[in-house]
Amino acid sequence: MARVRDTLERVFAAVERTREAAERIVGGARAVGAAPSTADLAALRPLLLRQLAEHAPLISGAGFVAEPGSLADAPAWLEWWQPGPDGAPRPLRLHLDPDRSAYADYTHWDWFAIPRTTGQRAVSGPYVDYLCSDEYSLTLAAPVTVGGEFAGIAAADVYLRHFEAAVRPVLRRLPAPACLVNARGRIAASNTARHVAGSLLRGVDPAAVPETGAHRQGGLELRRCGTLPLVLVTG
Repeated sequence: MARVRDTLERVFAAVERTREAAERIVGGARAVGAAPSTADLAALRPLLLRQLAEHAPLISGAGFVAEPGSLADAPAWLEWWQPGPDGAPRPLRLHLDPDRSAYADYTHWDWFAIPRTTGQRAVSGPYVDYLCSDEYSLTLAAPVTVGGEFAGIAAADVYLRHFEAAVRPVLRRLPAPACLVNARGRIAASNTARHVAGSLLRGVDPAAVPETGAHRQGGLELRRCGTLPLVLVTG
């Protein structure tokens, strides 16, 4: 499964660079007794644009999503960039005023809620990304913390079609039906029509799988994909 790990670890490496930069920005503002502003977060843009260019087409969106209430000049904020229809990068702009009916509350989405709750990086999806692209996507995210306090997430989107193209040849070489699931049991890719990407694989508990070795549940074998928050299910 080295190809699976390598594909997603490249994306997580980009997320990690965003996380480090965001922590410096937020930490710098707090060090002088201030809350960070959207203008401060604009300093992330050269890094995000470089990531989109260097990792195209694998990364289809990248940025920092702030914890609501943590900024000086906005109730919530996404410093998020993605390719437009012409391929040129453009910022994502959402209705982020909680007093308006169109408010886009992102805190309930797995890609924000899981890192916020667990303090760990996460692979969320596949899901239809109605906020950013209307594409079937995976989101890889990591928590941004400053002084032990959650400040938001660093994240990157990967269109499912690009991820499947990278890992399906590996899955097809396996001698048994197999699929990759995230921490919630959502299927990210498989080698059989019985398990459609995006559906929930019921009867498995990925959280119970040890860090090393195989683990059996209900006649299925589950094995972690190294340090990735994904589990290979076969049988």
